[in-house]
Amino acid sequence: MCGIAGIYEPKGVAEDVLKRMSDKIAHRGPDSDGFFVQNGFGLAHRRLSIIDLSTAANQPIFSQDNRYAIVYNGEVYNHKEIAKELPIQLKTHSDTEVILEAFAQWGPKMVNRLNGMFAIAIFDKLEEKLYLFRDRVGIKPLFIYQKNGVMAFGSELKALTALKDQLEFTLNRDAIPYFLHLGYIPQPITIYNEIEKFPSGHWAVFDGIALKTECYWNPADKISATVLSDETEAKNQLEKLLKASVKKRLMSDVPFGTFLSGGVDSSLVTALAQEESAERLKTFSIGFENAKHDESKYARQVAEHLGTEHFEYKVTEKDALDLVEDILLQYDEPYADSSAIPTMLVSKMARQEVTMTLSGDGGDELFMGYGAYTWANRLSSPLLNTFRKPIGTALSFGNDRQRRAANLFQYSSSDNLPAHIFSQEQYLFSRSELDRLVLNSNEVQFPLLNQAKKLNRALSPAERQAFFDLEFYLKDDLLTKVDRASMRYSLEARVPLLDHETVEFALNLDENLKIKNGTQKYLLKQVLYDKIPKEVFNRPKWGFSIPLSKWLNSDLSYLIDESLNKKKVEETGFVQWNAVEKLVNSYRSGQEHLYNRIWVLILLHSWKA
Repeated sequence: MCGIAGIYEPKGVAEDVLKRMSDKIAHRGPDSDGFFVQNGFGLAHRRLSIIDLSTAANQPIFSQDNRYAIVYNGEVYNHKEIAKELPIQLKTHSDTEVILEAFAQWGPKMVNRLNGMFAIAIFDKLEEKLYLFRDRVGIKPLFIYQKNGVMAFGSELKALTALKDQLEFTLNRDAIPYFLHLGYIPQPITIYNEIEKFPSGHWAVFDGIALKTECYWNPADKISATVLSDETEAKNQLEKLLKASVKKRLMSDVPFGTFLSGGVDSSLVTALAQEESAERLKTFSIGFENAKHDESKYARQVAEHLGTEHFEYKVTEKDALDLVEDILLQYDEPYADSSAIPTMLVSKMARQEVTMTLSGDGGDELFMGYGAYTWANRLSSPLLNTFRKPIGTALSFGNDRQRRAANLFQYSSSDNLPAHIFSQEQYLFSRSELDRLVLNSNEVQFPLLNQAKKLNRALSPAERQAFFDLEFYLKDDLLTKVDRASMRYSLEARVPLLDHETVEFALNLDENLKIKNGTQKYLLKQVLYDKIPKEVFNRPKWGFSIPLSKWLNSDLSYLIDESLNKKKVEETGFVQWNAVEKLVNSYRSGQEHLYNRIWVLILLHSWKA
């Protein structure tokens, strides 16, 4: 795992420019740095050594014919199999060299052969062309800057904004409603007009004039006309896929472990990893002192059953509060997922023992573990749809919980329903609320979320909701969270449930094997219960969260006063002051379900500062 950066500047590139970019992402690769410059093109690399710890695997690496140079972030788990097909004797044991020599043999189409998570830059020294690649699901980040003939890229936005003294950056106001609606900014846009998120499942070539992009993997194309409905066959296939995925991701030349929350996904990944590991696996969990929902005891129970070497850290409110400002520093643009705080804390703890961990991300999106999927089917009912507006109105006069539910019923025919359901499940602003909130906006629209896709079969409402999460929430919120939080402490996090073969399996699994008799993630749980007793998981699902609503009314109340006062709101010029004032007063008068709306406004105005 590493950090990469690079730039094309027609006037020429100095190595100190590359070093400034590299220094900003040093946390991603503290073991070494490296640079390459040729005729306006420059590459930079920060290395976190995981495979082949020798200096021979430091980057940039050059192909044996000396035509190509590579900088690369990620891991390719099938590199040994690919290496057997190459007609040369490799000089290292690293996956980096295999990727580069595969490119030399097969060109950019080699990306179809890669199984892993990656952001890759390869420079052709002969033709002076730069090739970029990003993994299928979007596990590893890649940002692209383009303006005035300059093209630059980096693993994090800060690698690009390090050059604010010489490059132009302007605020992308179109990103603000997306952030307030979703809590993150979706691909391909960022908070800057000049920077985009490089699309997952794509590769591109830059010749000094234009960046030409091509898709090599699209989840919509992987949806088949039929689904797998036989439970026995499906369970066998799923277990086989997951075992293979975990086994591949245990490839490491450094100590490793797993994040273990005690939930279904992390427990299954841990169980499979312990089966494959010759030694006791190290597992890591955290809990909150005095928290309403502390699941650390369940993680401990799973660890004891599996016989892992378990590390547990009890987080005080002060520990978590100290990291609130770190969200702004680490995520570079407005980002509101407060579970980034416990993710940072467990990453910090794990890094004291290991350099690589496995994470359980992806299970909820692939196998329907969220309440949003129930709401999607519920709101599709013709009877309920007919009476949804009066139902919503009636609920809006109820208690705090009923008022929160009321918002789910209040949408118009022009709304993107999966995005609406997501935003209201996250307690964020609906599109109609944003019409009244966002400054100088007559009607907020979300074109990125409304792009119709031609599919090989019609999806149910719940399936459409899950597909929305796969395309947006998983990639631009959850995977972003884990990447920045873990790399903040130079820790590599791998996600076995998101092997692209498992993703393709889940896309074509009968919905009735995802939710069966009211049991969410049904098939995934059947695989788990063969390894850990079902009784361990008979409890409500709480998620990996902090008591944010409580804190905004106590320890963090000063953030409301500092960031959402009239002077700050009007000077920033993003939203209407009277709407903010009304929202804050409603929240402080007892409407606690508004806490995440308050939170996203705080982060937006704090980022601008």
